Amino acid sequence: MKNTRTLLVDGDIVAYKAATIAETPINWGNGCWTLHAHEKDVIGSMEEFMSKIIAESGCNKVVTCLSGDNLYRKDVAPYYKANRKNTRKPMLLKFAKDYLAEKYNGMVEDKLEADDLLGILGSQGFDTVIWSLDKDLLTIPAYHLIDGKVQEVDLEEADYNFLYQTLVGDSTDNYKGCPTVGAKKAEQLLSDKGATWQTVVDAFESKGFGEEVALENARLARILRDGEYNFKTKEVKLWAA
Repeated sequence: MKNTRTLLVDGDIVAYKAATIAETPINWGNGCWTLHAHEKDVIGSMEEFMSKIIAESGCNKVVTCLSGDNLYRKDVAPYYKANRKNTRKPMLLKFAKDYLAEKYNGMVEDKLEADDLLGILGSQGFDTVIWSLDKDLLTIPAYHLIDGKVQEVDLEEADYNFLYQTLVGDSTDNYKGCPTVGAKKAEQLLSDKGATWQTVVDAFESKGFGEEVALENARLARILRDGEYNFKTKEVKLWAA
């Protein structure tokens, strides 16, 4: 009997890219423009891509992870992703997500982002491979499909990436990390002073912020791992040092 290896897919990204690509502006003349999209184009784009990553991963099962509507991080910090509030979404985004969910074993938890589901499932110790374009997923100790190849991120590397992400923040998700600490400075701090939580706290304190601010950034940066979410009670175990 063939062993099962499951590809865990970031459905948010697949759906968004396909729905965006499918949109075509049409000029009707006299200053009139409309934006059109066809479902078949969305399906074609997603099917082509899914076939590609399934083949590259060598997996024989797929679970597509999608974000819920009431994300717990907004309770941690109301400003989380507030910068996206007025951003227009592709017309067929919901259609794309619904299609993926039905065709490729969709999984949604109301409080969680797709990243969290990927992180939890990918760190449970089963034979899985994570696909996502989101760099945050490299904070998960697991096998990842990166540039067409399956690569392992071990626990030490994953923990380093988590501390790094806490320091640099994420402008797309609207949390700032430690002021004036960019990529090079974060790497230098973690290299010179050690990849520890104390190094992160010291960096924030050097800028006049207490550990509580560092902890808030860490909880926003943290992609959940196995044991940090209860699927029965729907409770999130917030990260603590």
